[in-house]
Amino acid sequence: MRAALTFRADADFVAEVDALARSSGVSRSDYVRQAVEEKNARALAERMAFLSKTLSARHASINQELEDAVGDGLAGR
Repeated sequence: MRAALTFRADADFVAEVDALARSSGVSRSDYVRQAVEEKNARALAERMAFLSKTLSARHASINQELEDAVGDGLAGR
């Protein structure tokens, strides 16, 4: 299913997009779509990296807690 996405831009921006799209051999719509897809991919990669780093830190903290608990006297029971 296709849907339309519109946004407002000043004339200079539109002219720049048109010129770059033309020089790339694609339509304005395809040019903007590709740009948004690239931006979305970068944003997703940054979010995944942040979550991975956060999870890694949490995992390390839990591992340290478990290591610290090894000698608490419960191991011999």
